[in-house]
Amino acid sequence: MLSNDFIQELRASWLPHMTPCGLDRIIHLLETNSPLLIHGSFTRIVPMGCLATHVAWNHPETEHLTLDAGLEWLSKVAHLNPATSHVIREWDRSAECFEFRQDLLSEFKDFRQQSEKPAPHVNRIAHLHSPGKSIPAALNSQG
Repeated sequence: MLSNDFIQELRASWLPHMTPCGLDRIIHLLETNSPLLIHGSFTRIVPMGCLATHVAWNHPETEHLTLDAGLEWLSKVAHLNPATSHVIREWDRSAECFEFRQDLLSEFKDFRQQSEKPAPHVNRIAHLHSPGKSIPAALNSQG
């Protein structure tokens, strides 16, 4: 189970700053239990990295970095202190916890699904039309 601090930080500071490509990458790594997604350090050797590092390698501000990508993304993009990040600390502590990884995967998938929902359709013609005005006049008065 993910802690409240973990979920709050993930939703407030991680997810809004992740690119769709970075989100897809993390989801893929978690789904496949990839050995490229590591615990206990930001990077071992490229292409092995933690959550923050894989997110950073898929973000335009940090994609050019190698070993320090995760640290830079956390501090410069997500505006978090890497040493006190709840997500990083719990990620490192839960290296062997299958339930933790599944709960985290669910959070990422839920966010992706919410992000993919199309904006509701608004019928501008009906909305702009008011009694006593013709539709062209209503459109002209709106700009």
